[in-house]
Parts: sequence; C-alpha cells; structure tokens
Amino acid sequence: MASSKRLIVGLGNPGAEYEQTRHNVGFMAVDVLAEKAKITLSPDRGPALAGSGRYRGRPLSLVKPLTYMNRSGSAVRHHMKKLGLSSRDVLVLYDDLNLEPGVIRIRQKGSSGGHNGMQDIIDVLGSDDIPRVRIGIGSNFSRGRQVDYVLSAFQDDEMEVMEPAIKNAGEASLLFIREGIVAAMNRFNKKK
Repeated sequence: MASSKRLIVGLGNPGAEYEQTRHNVGFMAVDVLAEKAKITLSPDRGPALAGSGRYRGRPLSLVKPLTYMNRSGSAVRHHMKKLGLSSRDVLVLYDDLNLEPGVIRIRQKGSSGGHNGMQDIIDVLGSDDIPRVRIGIGSNFSRGRQVDYVLSAFQDDEMEVMEPAIKNAGEASLLFIREGIVAAMNRFNKKK
C-alpha cells in the first residue's frame, strides 16, 4: 500500500551560474511548489536542499539534489530511505529535449528517454517504476551543441512559454499529492 507521504524531486545543477538555465526547470518547479506550500528549503544530507511540510493535510517533502544532474540518484535514494517511501511515492520533475517548449508530460514509469539525471535515479534505485513530470525545453540547437543548449539561460520570449509550463508542473505535482499519478496524467497530458 502506498504511503500518504510524498516526495517531490526537482532536477537541476547547483550554483548561481545554472539558476535560469534550461536544465534547471525541475529546480524552478520545486521552487514554485515550495512557495505555494510554504516550505523552506535548506541544506540537508544527500546532499540536497530539502524541506518538509504539509499540503492540504498531506505530508510533503521537497528536494533539489546538489550533486549535479548526472548524480541525482544518491540524493533521491537518501531521502526515500529517510522518509520510508517507495518509488511510487516519489515524483521527479525535469527538463526534456524531446518535448516542445512549454509542453509537460507525466508518466508513471519508463525509460529515462536519454536524460542523464533520470537515468542515474533509475540506476541507483534499480527500477524505472518512478513517476515523473517531463517539462519540454525543445531542441533548438545545432549538432554537437546539446550541452551548450541545456546549460544556457532561457531568453525572455522563451520564459513567456516556460513560466506557465513550470506552474503546470507544480500544479500536476499538487494533484499527484492529493489524488495520485493517474489523476495528474488525465488532467495534464493533453495535446497542445
């Protein structure tokens, strides 16, 4: 039986130089959630920025791993163990090059789709049975420039599209907390 506790993990890279980059939309979505749920994130073992509270009476923990994107799994495992959660009680938020900017897609489980942060979580946990919200950032880069693209900041006009997507990722997370992953999928996995 699933726990009533939920852990929401946003993926990104630590440091001011990465704050507004495409690769950090998972961090941005967790920041939106923290504000809405009035949860303060502070340094925690893992290593991560983490905080706990309640949302509509349900226990909620938020985590932003500080291990850099490609090593996110250890921080996720640490907080799952600390909270006594299974992978089904976790929701991971991260960027996706395969989705148009502003589109979000929610999945119950599956492959990493080539995302190194999600792949590390799958590898460390030994399972791909992990709910996730993929936030589209598009793939507007020339061959061999993927790293530069994901580590570059959004332009102002791009943020007009991304801000609603980041808000929707937060809203989907809140629905996951209240009603579960299927309800979140049914509401937010609409064709654009």
